[in-house]
Amino acid sequence: MRELNQQPVDLSTGVTLNVAIEGPEDGELIIFLHGFPESHRTWRHQIGALKDRYRCIAPDQRGFAKSEKPEGVENYTVDKLFADIDALADALGIDRFTLAGHDWGGGIAWGYAMMRPDRVARLIIANAPHPVVFQREIWANPAQRESSQYFRDFRDRSNDAEIEANGLASFLMRVFGAGEEGLNLPPDELARYLEDWERPGAAFGMLNWYRASQVEVPAMGEEMARPVMLDMDWPKLPMPVLVTWGVDDMALTPGNLEGLEDFVGDLTIRKIDAGHFVPWEAPEEVTAAIEEFLA
Repeated sequence: MRELNQQPVDLSTGVTLNVAIEGPEDGELIIFLHGFPESHRTWRHQIGALKDRYRCIAPDQRGFAKSEKPEGVENYTVDKLFADIDALADALGIDRFTLAGHDWGGGIAWGYAMMRPDRVARLIIANAPHPVVFQREIWANPAQRESSQYFRDFRDRSNDAEIEANGLASFLMRVFGAGEEGLNLPPDELARYLEDWERPGAAFGMLNWYRASQVEVPAMGEEMARPVMLDMDWPKLPMPVLVTWGVDDMALTPGNLEGLEDFVGDLTIRKIDAGHFVPWEAPEEVTAAIEEFLA
């Protein structure tokens, strides 16, 4: 697939993001957020299908791919990630938009929609749990806690020397127990991954998303108190929300779909026969769900 049109965008938050921009200038706006360990190309198939009618904006988020990678965990807290979305919209003259997110991008999309419902007209989520539901599952569901143990590896500073010596790809393959073939990517896309992971500052920029996160992931068998957030009063999101979910996700259990109606007033869930990377594992199904939702 061809390269998407890209340009650097300087943000008021002090970082410059590489941003893919496609579609008519007067088209309805969609901002697409990728997750770990990807780039704007997570959404390449959807952008390709929608760009004739919609203005599609897809940044490489801070720490990833061709965007800037500030040093220090403190530069990856959620308030800064939310602020990047605000600053990107401001820089491009965008007031209100549909927000789509996968994986970490979906987690940020959930949080940003809670914080800025005035800017988010509609929300599209792909295999990204609501933050409260995810913390509940880690606390109450041993299967989710086990699937989330990689958080602990990503946060463990004793692994830094290995990453510096051998690169992020080798570290990820060790943690997840799979080779590059496990990504199920065509060779040209895999080459892009490996190139992006080796960019200066990328390995720790990407891992800092996990290190700055407040999500608690105890070791297996370790006692965990009931998370305070489970007893907080969370207002329902006022905008329509579409959740597309690859049901063969090895990192996120089906329990992450349970109870979403407590946080969303207008909820649509589309289950798809795919794994975690559903936007490109099942592109036609995801695109069809999005087009139906937008219509």
